[in-house]
Amino acid sequence: MVVRIDLGELRIEVLRKDIKNLHLSVLPPHGKVRIAAPQNMNLDTIRVFTISKLAWIRSQQRKMQTQEREAPREYLDRESHYVWGRRYLLKRIEMDAAPLIELKHSRLVLRVRPGTDGARSQEILEAWYRDQIRVAVPDLIANWEPVIGVKVGRIFVQRMKTRWGSCNPATRSIRLNTDLAKKPPECLEYILVHEMAHLIEPTHNARFVALMEVLLPASQNLRKRLNELPVRHEEWGY
Repeated sequence: MVVRIDLGELRIEVLRKDIKNLHLSVLPPHGKVRIAAPQNMNLDTIRVFTISKLAWIRSQQRKMQTQEREAPREYLDRESHYVWGRRYLLKRIEMDAAPLIELKHSRLVLRVRPGTDGARSQEILEAWYRDQIRVAVPDLIANWEPVIGVKVGRIFVQRMKTRWGSCNPATRSIRLNTDLAKKPPECLEYILVHEMAHLIEPTHNARFVALMEVLLPASQNLRKRLNELPVRHEEWGY
């Protein structure tokens, strides 16, 4: 069941779920506020909780509203694209052969069949980005598993709207955002270590924060850097 709380001009969407604790999210691109709440929790309790988090909510909304965004993609010559934090200019080549993507100096060469539209070009490029992450991740996991003392189950790479990654401790599976292949390599490592740490501590409590400070002392700076980088241009639906 979904209900709504209005605090002045701020509108909060409350989703009732079979959970024990409140979970607050500020969703991109415009900072929509959503709270997942236990089925039987009193609405006044949720309201008080939301009021206590107003400063944080406003801070997150300001960050989203000022964050740089990529220009809409048309997949035409000399369009800017990013791979592992470096900027490349697109070179589109149409030929009657299977799609292919190559990096040549400062060019990202996209070979497609004649008449390939923007939507299909996007699919081809996103599949290539997924492959970049899948190639990079095994060595990172091999390096960090003995350090953290965990064993990762499965890795999924997919397009994600609101997260850079997620972890399911029960199945030891980790999901990574395809767009991480656009960011500097250390950002992928940071997100992977963050999710692997959740195999020890599922929540973002003090224990988790302390663990991340030991594993990656620069984790806060990496998080800040990742969140300051341009995000994809996209119309987000809810």
